[in-house]
Amino acid sequence: MKQHRNLWSLLCPWLGSLLLTGLALIAAFLARPRVQAILFDLTGEEQFLSQIKGLSDLAADLLRPRLRLAPTAALVHADVNPSGVNVFLNEEVELAKRELTVRLAAEAGFHWLRQEFPWQDIEIHGKGDFEDRRNPPPRSAWEKYDQIVELAEKYGLELIVRISTPPAWSRSQGDAVGTFAPPDDYADFGDFVHALISRYRGRIRYYQIWNEPNIYPEWGVYPISPEEYTELLKVAATRAREADPEVVIICGALASTIALQPAAPPPHNALNDLIFLQRMYDAGAAPYFDIVAMQGYGLWSGPSDRRMHPRVINFGRPQFVRDLMAANGDSHKPIWISEMAWNAVPDAVADKRFGQVTLEQQARYAVRAYERIAAEWPWIGVANVWYFKRATDEWLTQGKPEAYFRLADPDFTTQPVYESLKQYLRREP
Repeated sequence: MKQHRNLWSLLCPWLGSLLLTGLALIAAFLARPRVQAILFDLTGEEQFLSQIKGLSDLAADLLRPRLRLAPTAALVHADVNPSGVNVFLNEEVELAKRELTVRLAAEAGFHWLRQEFPWQDIEIHGKGDFEDRRNPPPRSAWEKYDQIVELAEKYGLELIVRISTPPAWSRSQGDAVGTFAPPDDYADFGDFVHALISRYRGRIRYYQIWNEPNIYPEWGVYPISPEEYTELLKVAATRAREADPEVVIICGALASTIALQPAAPPPHNALNDLIFLQRMYDAGAAPYFDIVAMQGYGLWSGPSDRRMHPRVINFGRPQFVRDLMAANGDSHKPIWISEMAWNAVPDAVADKRFGQVTLEQQARYAVRAYERIAAEWPWIGVANVWYFKRATDEWLTQGKPEAYFRLADPDFTTQPVYESLKQYLRREP
């Protein structure tokens, strides 16, 4: 026994050194650029230690049920040009600046402009009143939006029109319940939808009904309610189809969140997107939308992140939504991503709730996102980059992280992400 102990005491240091050497060799191998590139393709992480953590997360994913993505299902509204960008043309005072925005978007290779037509900016002063008397002289409230439609047509682009933001007169408490809160009478919203779609019948086909109804502030101070939103959607879709039988209805883009407090005091009233969508199905929403919309932010990891955990938000989250759609018999419908981006917020800005990447990463990730969609997700139609530009530098001067998603500055100076997308989207097929 004593001889065995002596032998073990001699072998232990040698075995320990051998183990450490082996681990060092493995680490050195994994740290090689080619291997790290492979690990990035799996985890969406750039740093070595984060990649190793990502591999362990992927191993844990093997214990979860497989997702039903129905990749071979016959789809409608999916075989379309996928490239879109969010614009704020309604905020530009000068027509020349609206046109420059549209021209630069077209030159970059984008096909779609996702643009809000705010209810409060068109039916401004009261029901049935489409005159703008906020500044003299009075003029038609449709004038600005007619110009936006004409610009899109001039440059060969299609519009995805988001209908939201009710006027204060549509609520008995006005804006005290939130400037985005739903109207008291959904029929008022239905009438506006009918008027809007009748005006642009044959010129605009795709309309999104509301935006992020599962989080504050998009449903105002009210408790988040999939059932109430479904009723609003039903009214809007019915009136839209009366105005134009060829219209395509996109449901309100769901914000990706793990929140489970729909009735919490604002600003904490929010509900998990997957639960919200399932309750929409349970409430009978399926016949009233043709496309599911959701947000597609990458946050803290890149577009190649393949980790799938329902309580972790990353670029792979559309797969959970697709699985839920298939389970509810909706595999023939596509997902359209309403907002897709990574945030290049500088260190000086304290608020980093949208994650943080460099300008180089932002430019590279946007292209990789489109590449992954094209290669792996045939059930996604359009992915709209968030966003082209704002009319002013308000977000920048206020230090808001939202400012650092932009493709161009208010003075039209373009960011690296604009140039990388332009190179990708304008390439030969």
